Amino acid sequence: MEGHSIIEALQNIASLLVYDKESPMLFSSGLFWLLFLLFMPIYALLKGNRTRMIVFVCFFSLYFYYKSSGFFVVMLLATSFVDWLVSRWMMRYEKRGERLALMWTSIVLSLSILAYFKYANFFLWNWNAMVEGNFQPLDIILPVGISFYTFQSISYVVDVYKGRLQPTDTWLEYLFYLSFFPGLVAGPIVRADKFLPQLRRNMRPSANNIYGGLWLIIVGIIKKAIIADYIAQYNDLIFDDPAVYCGVQTFMGVVGYTMQIYCDFSGYSDMAIGLALIMGFHLGLNFDSPYQSKNLTEFWRRWHISLSSWLRDYLYIPLGGNRKGTVRTYVNNFLTMLIGGLWHGAAWKFVFWGAMHGVGLAIHKACRPILKKIPDTWWVKCISWTITIVFVSLLWVFFRAKDFSDSLLIIHNMFTGWNWTELPQFFMIRTEWCLMMLVLIIMHAVPQRMSDRLMARFIAAPWIAKLIVFVFVVQLVIEFMTEEIAPFIYFQF
Repeated sequence: MEGHSIIEALQNIASLLVYDKESPMLFSSGLFWLLFLLFMPIYALLKGNRTRMIVFVCFFSLYFYYKSSGFFVVMLLATSFVDWLVSRWMMRYEKRGERLALMWTSIVLSLSILAYFKYANFFLWNWNAMVEGNFQPLDIILPVGISFYTFQSISYVVDVYKGRLQPTDTWLEYLFYLSFFPGLVAGPIVRADKFLPQLRRNMRPSANNIYGGLWLIIVGIIKKAIIADYIAQYNDLIFDDPAVYCGVQTFMGVVGYTMQIYCDFSGYSDMAIGLALIMGFHLGLNFDSPYQSKNLTEFWRRWHISLSSWLRDYLYIPLGGNRKGTVRTYVNNFLTMLIGGLWHGAAWKFVFWGAMHGVGLAIHKACRPILKKIPDTWWVKCISWTITIVFVSLLWVFFRAKDFSDSLLIIHNMFTGWNWTELPQFFMIRTEWCLMMLVLIIMHAVPQRMSDRLMARFIAAPWIAKLIVFVFVVQLVIEFMTEEIAPFIYFQF
């Protein structure tokens, strides 16, 4: 019986270590943190030997991707190998035309793979609607993180072509960059010209890096596993069945989702950046208090910074940027945001979401000469912020709702059926939800310098204080955790 129990236990452990599409490995899962705790001592021992460290991290990253997306890990390997070969071949040719042809071969191949997995059914559905055929969706599974690592591979090949970057000497170095597990499945989109020099230097992480990374991980866990997952339970009720709710309830659901998507995505980014920092790598800032923005241009400088800068450098500027006149600048802005919307998902609601942001950016740029003449008083800042947050929040409705009809119904319900007496009742029923939202709003209003000071105090605190903070956060996670680990919103973008 004892031998049978041991075999059964080993089988259970083995089942945890193989890919399960119903339970992909996430940063917020216990299995990941267990494996990461086993990973770090070995990583620290191998850090002095750059080649061994690269091989070990590549194996761990590929296993992490296998646990997240199954045998699509083979496609990631193939993509990295083709991109690396193309980058090496480009260096052999002196003629610009030959190098340009190689660059476009790599870009077209990467975008074709992305288009098939992410957009094939979308385009076929629309074609079917035009010809009134009998369309049956293709059985296509979207590989996790394909949008993120595709953009990274394109930026690498383009930078090598333009001479901004020397190609890596070995395929393993490039594979390390493309598959680096902290940012693999949901970003940040890491640029090779910022990342590869860090790999070549192979610096050991300082104490500040390790404790700063731990602080970011704790903050990310609070945002995602405690706040976002908890407030999502109410938000989902509103968006899943919008016809049942109106007035106060719908308004709260929309405000809740506005905060949920920020906590969910920025929480993931904080964890990814923190994990990389503990390993000695800087991935850069991905969110900078975006809901403090007083106009849409500022919002996109603060929201998903790695994507915004990528779209600017590899799409907006190549289209002509602001060098082709006023009208062309507006068109380039609109096209960039339109494509950015389509990048987020294969549905017309995402296209509309991106297009409206493009329109909003164009309107803001057109109004700049007038806005500059208005005194920058407290009231003006307050009005500007209000217009921006309302615009962004209303567009999040299209981002989250099932389709256009639900989006319009939700927006309609926000402004109808208001009964102010429901507010105290709502607070009584959902006290914890309201308190979390209040804390979120207050936290988001805190200046960045205060957040930096809090992080500095954590880094300087004795280890026992750090342990108390960590244990307290773990206890909060246990207290507020849902029955199932909720995937990140950007998990399959």
